[in-house]
Amino acid sequence: MKKLLLFPLLVLTSMAYGQKKGKKPTPPPLPKKALTHSVYDGWKSITYRTLSNDGDWAIYTANPQEGDGNAIFYGLKKSKIDSVQRAADIRVSYDSEVAVFKIKPQAAVVRDAKRKKKKREDMPKDSLGIYSLKTSQLTKIPKVSSFALPEKAGGFVAYQLETPAAKRDTTARRTNRKPAKKESEENGYQLVLKNLKSGTQTSYSFVTDYAFSKNGKRLAYVTTGNDSTVKLPGVYVVDLANGSSQKVFEAKGKTKKLSFDEAGDQLAFVTDPDTNAKSLVHYHQLYYWKSGQAQALKVADQANQPGPKGWLVSGDAPLAFAKNGSKLFFGTAPVPAVADTTMLPEEVVNVEVWGPKDRTLQPQQKVTAERDKKRSYTAVYDPATNALRQLATTEMDEILPVADGNADYVVALSDLKYSHEHWDWNSRNDAYVVSTKDGSKKLIGENIRGNIRMSPEGKYAYWFSLSDTAWFAHGIATGKTVQLTKDRKFADEDDDHPDFPRGYGSTGWTKGDALLYIYDKYDVWTVDPANPASLTRLTKGREVKKTYRFINLDPEDRGLVDPSKPQLVHLFDHTTKASGYAQWSGSTLTVLHQGDFAASPMVTKAKNTNDLLFTKTTFREYPDLMATDLSFKNIRKISNLGEQTKSYRWGTVEMVSWVSGDGVTLQGLLYKPDDFDSTKKYPMITYFYEKESDNIHNFVTPAPTASARNNYAYSVSNGYIVFVPDIVYQDGYPGPSAYSCIIPGVLKLLENPWVDRTRLGIVGHSWGGYQTAYLITKTNLFKTAVPGAPVANMTSAYGGIRWGTGLSRQAQYEHTQSRIGGTLWEKPQQYFDNSPLFYLPNVQTPALILHNDEDDAVPWYQGIELYVGLKRLGKPAWMLNYNTEKHGLRVRKNQKDWTIRMWQYLDHYLKDAPAPQWMTEGLPMIEKGVNQRLEPAAALPSGKAMR
Repeated sequence: MKKLLLFPLLVLTSMAYGQKKGKKPTPPPLPKKALTHSVYDGWKSITYRTLSNDGDWAIYTANPQEGDGNAIFYGLKKSKIDSVQRAADIRVSYDSEVAVFKIKPQAAVVRDAKRKKKKREDMPKDSLGIYSLKTSQLTKIPKVSSFALPEKAGGFVAYQLETPAAKRDTTARRTNRKPAKKESEENGYQLVLKNLKSGTQTSYSFVTDYAFSKNGKRLAYVTTGNDSTVKLPGVYVVDLANGSSQKVFEAKGKTKKLSFDEAGDQLAFVTDPDTNAKSLVHYHQLYYWKSGQAQALKVADQANQPGPKGWLVSGDAPLAFAKNGSKLFFGTAPVPAVADTTMLPEEVVNVEVWGPKDRTLQPQQKVTAERDKKRSYTAVYDPATNALRQLATTEMDEILPVADGNADYVVALSDLKYSHEHWDWNSRNDAYVVSTKDGSKKLIGENIRGNIRMSPEGKYAYWFSLSDTAWFAHGIATGKTVQLTKDRKFADEDDDHPDFPRGYGSTGWTKGDALLYIYDKYDVWTVDPANPASLTRLTKGREVKKTYRFINLDPEDRGLVDPSKPQLVHLFDHTTKASGYAQWSGSTLTVLHQGDFAASPMVTKAKNTNDLLFTKTTFREYPDLMATDLSFKNIRKISNLGEQTKSYRWGTVEMVSWVSGDGVTLQGLLYKPDDFDSTKKYPMITYFYEKESDNIHNFVTPAPTASARNNYAYSVSNGYIVFVPDIVYQDGYPGPSAYSCIIPGVLKLLENPWVDRTRLGIVGHSWGGYQTAYLITKTNLFKTAVPGAPVANMTSAYGGIRWGTGLSRQAQYEHTQSRIGGTLWEKPQQYFDNSPLFYLPNVQTPALILHNDEDDAVPWYQGIELYVGLKRLGKPAWMLNYNTEKHGLRVRKNQKDWTIRMWQYLDHYLKDAPAPQWMTEGLPMIEKGVNQRLEPAAALPSGKAMR
């Protein structure tokens, strides 16, 4: 732990400088270095931040990409900084007295243990850290597997110890004595309840589950029992006020899902009385306990459950009390399909039947199979009447609780009539109001294309209808649905997909569900669902092309907006790309903090004070944490991770504009090196996706890339210029649209003598990979290309599957990103014309393709079609496939390897760097994983690149 008093240090530093008379000239700063791939592992970022409820402490973690990080405790009032190495999973107590967290073992120690192939129980363990925010004292407790704090109370922490594996009891057999019970995942581990004020603690043995009530009134735990202390297996409830423990349930078997109500006076849990671990069907039972009861009551089991005959109480569904404690929501489920265990493996037939009546395609069912096995259907228990009621059914399976579950009804959704339409990715539902009293239901609406939500107090169901591009609300009491918006643009004005545009969203309701706050592109509006004519625009952003959005500072407010209180607003200027914060009060908008930076809309507020944390960034400046209050008058930086950039060459970014081939004025970003010299020539890489210009102020962290995307910071640090153009599309012509936008932008930049027209590269991934592949069939402008996960052949890709979701790819072309706007049978020529594969004979640009064999978005055979076609035609092409990787690389070692190879490739073609051996000689399958061939190959003649 490290302590530093800030103010004295600053004063002493100032005095020291003031006393140096006639000092020697300061030596010039050391030359800045270019970023290399070696900097990634140690480069730190802020990965977590929070404020204590009293606003005294800001806590954040500064972690490297690999290795050990630390947590910083910044005293906002005491001007003190402490740090704890390797702290993670930080929780601050509700009373702001302590921070509790895990302390991870050193990364090097863990790595060494893995090399030695130690067993799980012998691997280094986490410790628990308890840091006093009042005294700055740190208490460490070794070998802790989990911990919990009451959500809305201080004073206690519970943690579970993970003890070393016990040695085998060799005396038991000799003495005919029963072996001592050992701690294990099945038997449970020791649970410690610690009073943070008195320091006293109580231990409970062989605990498998535990939970605090939210208000810190009680702790419940499950134990498998302890023979030595005659502790019986079951569920116990501890009164935290006096420490007394009550056994409320006694039984063997597996008990889980401990759930208290808001007041901490009611408890529910499910138990499986079957102790046979090999049982294939588990007949769970639901138990309910209330303060004052001697024992928990069994309220539901297989014989007494509200679902269809033969259903079971689910052991997978969450248990949740209504906020007022009036009801308990739980789940039921059909008896699962069970395999015949008498059959030998060679006798089992595994066949998929793809049928005309399937609600979803077989690949989609495969993706959701584990979730479907645990699928539960919401039911409700009324403690006052002991009544059980089934709410969800197999046809109407999604339930939306209303008013935190307090209402006497829920909203149920059914996609039964629409889910078979695999070619339509838009959500469509029939919606019903279902009574929790008698199970009766009333229709809200059919074929609703939109995300249905409930107002906080449950008076209205509301949604943005995609097909109508308008807001609707359904009055629960009146049974009437009204259209709230007409003749106004509340749908995305810039959307250029052949589909319904999405809405801009909403921000909440006033008390009593009186007014709904909604957004258009620029402004905040209110509307009273009881009087749609009341639609009122609050802000005036459209006139000045500024977008205003309310910032929710209280995650517990359920989307409530109090118009009597000032609202913090995030603003964005579409013309200048400046952003910042403002205050909305009554009818007045006051700008608080604005500038040429990207101000994050994610603002953290202390619960009990006006203290805030926020970040702002530019391409040059890391988003360090800023501390202020709601006035934004005094802002101070409390982290310094931006210092990491100071010793490296960085760059600048500017907005450029040009006119597309279709006469549209477009914007793009141009990144230049720090030491840019207009008398020199620079290689230029063009990277794109769709629209990126609004991101002009985003900081780019040096890191290995997971896709065919060049890191802008690395690029400019190593002497490249990077051009990132915006693209607009016409339905049916995605490829020509990309050409019409990108190529004129590149040609415009070539008017500058400092762009080397002989050293132009083009890079893109996924949708950008498709456009990259398309462009090199239409122009020889680029010296090299890197298409990642590209679609090469729209005719074959159209009938494929997005393996990550199991969805048909047809909607991709008919309605979404690929923008053909019709089926293959309706528009065969567009599918042909927009497919790079059919124009590969035109290609004269070398290509490095990245496509992985478990790509879950674009089938990897698309990359194969592109590579095999280019190879057949004698074009220089390489394809990298990282086995078992998906659409983007997830394994860090593969990200690092790909980043190195991509830059070796680009540097070879755009900087005349030596080609590596994997480019000149390949990498035989028998050497995969043995040799990487990253070393330079034999030198080519000067100035010559591979062809």
